[in-house]
Amino acid sequence: MQQRLFPNAVGQEECNQINIGAGLKLRIFEEPSPYAKLYVSNVLIKTCDFSDKTEKRLFIVEAVELGATKATLAKALNISRQTIHNYIEVKRNFGSEGLIHSYHSTNSKNLEAQRKLNKDKLAKGNKARQLEEIRKKAREEKGKDVRQLSFFSGDFAGENQAISSDEQPFSEVHGWEASRYAGIFLYFICLISESRWLEFVAAHFGNYYKIFMVFVLMVGRNIPSIEQLKNINCRESGVILGLKKLPSKFKIWEWFYNAANLNKSCFLLYDYFRYQIGAGIVGTWLWFIDGHLLPYTGKDRVHCSYNTQRRMPMPGRTNLVTCDINGRIVDFKIQEGKGDLRKYVVTLKERWSKESRCKPIMVFDREGYGGDFFYGLIKNDIPFVTWDKYVDTAKLAKLDSELFCGEITVNGKKYGLFEGEKEFSYTAETGDNKNGGQSVKFNVRRIYIWNKSCNRRTCGLAWTSDINASTAECARAILNRWGASENTFKHLNDRHPFHYHPGFRLEESKKQEISNPEIKKKQGIIKKLATSLNQAFKKIAKAKDVFNKDGTLRQNSVKERLKTKIVVLESEIETAKKEKNELPEKVDVSKLEDYKSFKWIDNEGKNLFDFVTSSVWNARKQMVDWLGLYFDQKNEVVDLFYAITNCHGWIKSSKTEVIVRLEPIQQPKRRAAQEQLCRKLTSLCARLPAGKWLIIEVGDCPY
Repeated sequence: MQQRLFPNAVGQEECNQINIGAGLKLRIFEEPSPYAKLYVSNVLIKTCDFSDKTEKRLFIVEAVELGATKATLAKALNISRQTIHNYIEVKRNFGSEGLIHSYHSTNSKNLEAQRKLNKDKLAKGNKARQLEEIRKKAREEKGKDVRQLSFFSGDFAGENQAISSDEQPFSEVHGWEASRYAGIFLYFICLISESRWLEFVAAHFGNYYKIFMVFVLMVGRNIPSIEQLKNINCRESGVILGLKKLPSKFKIWEWFYNAANLNKSCFLLYDYFRYQIGAGIVGTWLWFIDGHLLPYTGKDRVHCSYNTQRRMPMPGRTNLVTCDINGRIVDFKIQEGKGDLRKYVVTLKERWSKESRCKPIMVFDREGYGGDFFYGLIKNDIPFVTWDKYVDTAKLAKLDSELFCGEITVNGKKYGLFEGEKEFSYTAETGDNKNGGQSVKFNVRRIYIWNKSCNRRTCGLAWTSDINASTAECARAILNRWGASENTFKHLNDRHPFHYHPGFRLEESKKQEISNPEIKKKQGIIKKLATSLNQAFKKIAKAKDVFNKDGTLRQNSVKERLKTKIVVLESEIETAKKEKNELPEKVDVSKLEDYKSFKWIDNEGKNLFDFVTSSVWNARKQMVDWLGLYFDQKNEVVDLFYAITNCHGWIKSSKTEVIVRLEPIQQPKRRAAQEQLCRKLTSLCARLPAGKWLIIEVGDCPY
C-alpha cells in the first residue's frame, strides 16, 4: 500500500475543507495566522489573509461571484448572511473601493501618507445610510414597473417581485425578422389577455420570468426537455419569446434554478387557480378528479404509485388533477407514492369554496368507493358522482328492458337509463367506544346504465345534495371522462411533454413505514406447518392400529407417532398465529437492518413546468372554441389549431407594439379561419407590463 508523504499536513487540509457550492471548496487555517484557501475542482485559485479586513471583504465578494452559496459561506466564516449581502451591495453601488473603509496595507510603513495618497479613491459618507436610500428608491420603482393585481385587493402571497426596465419582455426594438416559431405567439396573447398570466409570473418571480417563457416554447412545440433546446434556433426562438436571444442550455438551467430556489410555486399555483375559478375561466358545475402516474426511473428508493395500464405498482408519484366539463385544468396536486384521492376530494371544497360560489359536483372513479368515504362527503355537504364498484352483472342482465325508460346519446352511442337507490351502512366511531361505534345507514342514488351498442349494463352512484341534477345529467357525468369519451390527459400527453420533470432533488421522506417483514416470515412458517399438518392427517387416515401380544396398543407404532406429531404441529401453529397477531402491521425502515430509506422527490421544478403546461392547455381549449366558430368541420378544428401554432412568420417590435405576421395556410377555408382567429386575438387588446400592445395578423413576407 502506497503511503502519503507528509500525512499530517495533508490530513489537516482535508479535514478543514468545506464545500460552499458551484464546485468551490474552502480550507481555513488558524496557524501561524488566520488565512483561507479557495479551490475550484481541487485547484488553488485564491489565498486570503483574514488579518487584513479589506482583503477578507474582497475575498468574500469574489467567492460569491464565482457561485458560492451565501448561507454556507457565512457559516464557514462565522459571519451573518446579511453581512455578505451588504458587501455585495456595497460593491455593486460603490465599486471595489467602497469595500475599503480606510486605506490599509499590512506592508505599508507610512499609513498616514498612504491614506492621503488614496483619499480620492474612497467612497465618502456612511455607506449603510446610502444603501438604505438606494433600497428605498428601488422599492418605489418596483411599484411603477409592475402593475398591481387588483383582483387580490392586496392579499398576495409573498413579496411581489419586479421586472427591471432593461429586462422587460420584448424590450428590444427591431424591424421585421423571420421566425419559424411565430405561431407560439398565439399562446402569449391568450395567456396575457385572458388569464393575466404574465402578471402572476412577474409578481412572484420578477426577472426570473424568462424561464417560464422558455417553458411556453417547450410546451407549445412539444419539446420534451431542456437538453433538446440545442436543436432550436437561438435568435428566431428568442425574438418570439421576447428574450432577444435564447441562451445556451447552461444559462437556461441557471434561470430555472434561480426561479426554483425561491420556493414560490405553491403561491403561484394557488393565486393562478384562484383567479381562474373566480373569473369564470374554468367551470364549476362538474369537476372530474383523476390520478396520473409520474414514473421515476432513478436508482434511489422511492414510494410506488400504481400503473393502471400495466396493472402493477411502479416507483413514482401520483398527480391528482381536477378538470371541468370542457377539459380545462382547475387544480392539480402532486403527491408522494400512490396518493390520497379521498383526502384530495375533501380539500378541494375547503380550498375553493369561496371562489366557486356554488358547490361543484365531484366526479371520481372507483378508487373513491366506500361507505365511510360517502358518509364523510354527505356530512361535509360535498355532492358526488362515481361508479358502483360491486355490481352483479347477472342480476342486471335479468332486469326488464322496459325499466330503462330514459335515453341519452354520448359520443354517438345510445344509453338506456333508470334510477333507484342503494343503502350503505357505516359504523361511526365514538369517543366512548371506538371499536364498536354507532351504526349509521344512509341511501344514495343508483343510476342504472345500459349501453345498447354493446348490450352491457352497469351502475353509477350519486348524491347531489340540494342540486337539482337529473338522472340523465348524472349519467352523462359518469360517461363523460371514461370509456370511449375524451380523456384530457391522453390528448395532453400526445401534444405536450406532460411527464417531464426538470431539476430532480431528493430528500429523506417523512413516510418511512413499510409492511412488517416479520409478519410475512410468520405467514411462511404457518403455511409450512399447515402443509405438514395436512400431510400428517392424510398419513394417519391410512395408518392401522398395531397391538402388542397382550392386546394393548403399541406406543411406538406409526399411527401413535403421527398422533403425537399432529398435536405438536397444532400447538406450533397456534403459537405462531399468536406471535403474528402481536406484531405491529407497519414498521419504520430506519430501525431495520439492510433496508434503504425512502426518498422524497421535490416537486418545485415540476410544479413550475406543470403550471405552464396547464395554463397553455387551458389557453388551447379557449382558442379551439373560438376557432370552431369560424371552421365548421369540428373533427378537424383541433388539427387546424396546431397547424396555425406551427406556422412560420415574422416579428417586429417598436416602442409601442409587437406585431407578429403568420404565413397564410394554403387552403382558402382554413386560411379564412386562421385570419378570423388572429383578428379575434388582436381584438383582446393584450398589453405587456411595459405598455406594448400585442398584435397578430396573417400575410405575406413584409420584405
